[in-house]
Amino acid sequence: MKKVIVIGGGYGGLRAIEHLINNKKIELYLFDENSYHYLQTEAYGYIAGRFDLHDVALDLKNWCHGFKRPITFIQEKVEFIDSSKQTVQTKTSTFDYDYLIVATGARTNFFDFISGMDTYGFGVKKLFRSHSFRTSFEELLYKKLVNGSTSNEKINLVIGGAGLSGVEIAAEMSNVIKKHSKSIADATKEIQIYLVDASDTILPGMSPYIIQNTQVRLDNLGVNTLTKAFIESVDSDTVYFKDKRELKYTFMIFTGGILANSIDSDIEFQKNRLNQYICDSTQRIAENIFTIGDCCEIRNKNNIILPPTAQIAEKSAEYVADSITGMILNQKPKPFDAKVDGLFVALGGNYAVGELFGFIKTKGYIAYILKKLITKSYYIGLKLRLNTGFKKRTILNKGVLS
Repeated sequence: MKKVIVIGGGYGGLRAIEHLINNKKIELYLFDENSYHYLQTEAYGYIAGRFDLHDVALDLKNWCHGFKRPITFIQEKVEFIDSSKQTVQTKTSTFDYDYLIVATGARTNFFDFISGMDTYGFGVKKLFRSHSFRTSFEELLYKKLVNGSTSNEKINLVIGGAGLSGVEIAAEMSNVIKKHSKSIADATKEIQIYLVDASDTILPGMSPYIIQNTQVRLDNLGVNTLTKAFIESVDSDTVYFKDKRELKYTFMIFTGGILANSIDSDIEFQKNRLNQYICDSTQRIAENIFTIGDCCEIRNKNNIILPPTAQIAEKSAEYVADSITGMILNQKPKPFDAKVDGLFVALGGNYAVGELFGFIKTKGYIAYILKKLITKSYYIGLKLRLNTGFKKRTILNKGVLS
């Protein structure tokens, strides 16, 4: 039996396990410091109050019990990789491996050159940060609702970063606020949403079709878009721009970039400016250490860096799983190659904009349905594993107690 350790229960980590589980020559271990899998792609809906906690967080123990053969889940943070001894270390134990998959993901990059952003900005890459914003915003709405005398107080929600996450949050927040206005009326008065980015347009790097149609939708939702706007610093209630403009705010969400999560090791592995591992064409940083997802710089066969998305994380995971299976059979891994099959932008309510395979372009309700189908297919697969795992754990617990 070959022991494979996967570090990180995100999109890539789970997909790697799904592709390795049927290989009976492999013993699987999943490490994560959290007890849950966080669906980051649905963060916009949770932040806005459209989705509930159970829609974005799924129990990893139940998921691991949902397969025909066991996966060992260890809820601990891996603190050190010893590549020479082929071991990983947590605070309490040391575990050996034959193959290691590092899928530690990334966190919000509160850039050092934006003074105060890390102190006053809410991030969305971690569940606790998304939850913190949601509860703070709902508490403010509650206070406005029960205190009519101050219901005209202005609330400015500023979102720093007009990439995919920032745009989706801005659109969904605006849509939800409009829905709230029908039921709690004055409590939603004077709420303004500002989407800020230093680039020339929103969604920099995406196709003109997606950029243009997304901008139209944001305008229709009443989102104030500020491009070519360089944030210099932030204090407790004001955003200061490089051109000396100022913007008062009540809440600041920052989605302007990522910083990869890495692990201390006996070897100083090469990393880029985003702290991502720089791996070879087979996703390796050592002979039997693979990296997948946001924690590494992933390139296609033309040496072009691919975007850090859930789709690319899953594709790299499938590739690495197949490579490990082949290596056990003494087969040499082929270079990794992938492309983005499609992209959908959720734009509030039942509206989206998207492209598939480079030539199918769609917007509105049809795009929303297509995006929903993709999300649901992933979610249903997880839920089936969870339900099976929950039943197994319940039976096991009853057996222990009886």
